Amino acid sequence: MRDTDIHDETATLGILARLVSFDTTSRNSNLPLIDWVEAYLAGHGVASIRTTDEAARKASLFATIGPRDKPGYVLSGHTDVVPVDGQDWSTPPFALTVRDGRAYGRGAVDMKGFIAACLAAVPAMKHAALKKPIHLALSYDEEVGCVGVRPMLKRLAAGEFGVASPEAAFIGEPTSMEVVIGHKGKRSVRVTVRGSTAHSSLAPLYVNAVEFGALLVAFVKGQGERLASAGPRDALYDITHSTAHVGVFRGGTALNIVPASAEILYEYRVIAEDDADALVEEARAHARDMLEPRMMEVDPSAGIDFEVYTSFAGLDTAPEAPVVSLAKRLAGRNGHAKVAYGTEAGLFTAMAGIPAVVIGPGSIEPAHKANEHIELTQLEACEGFIARLIEEACR
Repeated sequence: MRDTDIHDETATLGILARLVSFDTTSRNSNLPLIDWVEAYLAGHGVASIRTTDEAARKASLFATIGPRDKPGYVLSGHTDVVPVDGQDWSTPPFALTVRDGRAYGRGAVDMKGFIAACLAAVPAMKHAALKKPIHLALSYDEEVGCVGVRPMLKRLAAGEFGVASPEAAFIGEPTSMEVVIGHKGKRSVRVTVRGSTAHSSLAPLYVNAVEFGALLVAFVKGQGERLASAGPRDALYDITHSTAHVGVFRGGTALNIVPASAEILYEYRVIAEDDADALVEEARAHARDMLEPRMMEVDPSAGIDFEVYTSFAGLDTAPEAPVVSLAKRLAGRNGHAKVAYGTEAGLFTAMAGIPAVVIGPGSIEPAHKANEHIELTQLEACEGFIARLIEEACR
């Protein structure tokens, strides 16, 4: 792969340069990128299907190359990226810079590099005698809770795309082309504590939302300690047990005012043996049975409200599953791993019944940071993986 390939929009690096040029930060529309990809595919005789959000500001894209009535393979990636606000970049984040064997730009590794390699392979897919189809699935709003892939998967599972149910999905998050068979599931919870306000000299006559919020935070902390000390283990994870984590706790306006409200944001990340929804319900029940009665003795209008505002399914593909064996063979790998971060892979299995693994070019380490980059050798390894997948689909 030569640096000059950045100007060739038929090559991986050139396509990556175009993809990076679209600022698809999750707060923005991704439609300019989708328009470009749709036109690129159409130029190679490949039709694609959009699934838009309710506001018609964003869209996912599903395309099929090869026979539509046979189970085939999905190559999937998300088009959105995280913000660059407040980060000190040494290169323009939305203009690809190639230097010293690396390509720099927001989304270069997470995960437009994978998408670029897939798109660059479309002509080879079209000219191959595919006996099984290869599907391209591009989503939006993965970074804010795996939002955009869900409507697309519902349509796929319902048969609306007119294709046989795929037999395997490869989600191209950055794993350095290692075969990842599992990741933890997640529930993100927003808690609003409703108290009552007054001068602090009268504090015992009112409901201090911060103090009752602190009691709930302590309960969630206790859940995490229990999971760490006595919960099930999965040795393939770096943190081998499920976790509970409080990230935000805010409330109050001044020391001499009893705070009328507080907000808590916390999360559970669970291995397959644990039930994230049961943990949410356990905390909810504690608030209902132990905290709210005390609050309502002072003020009947006081209370604690829970909202699960983002969630995604975990992935736990069996090591002996055919999708794992295939991924290892295509990647030239013998081992497999599990990762702490979440992906859309678990939703492919949970919502559409498609066995999935996570495998993609580049390391997760520079993702979301200033000077995000991908090694050119990793893009080449991904190109090789896709080329071997095309060969497999011709058998």
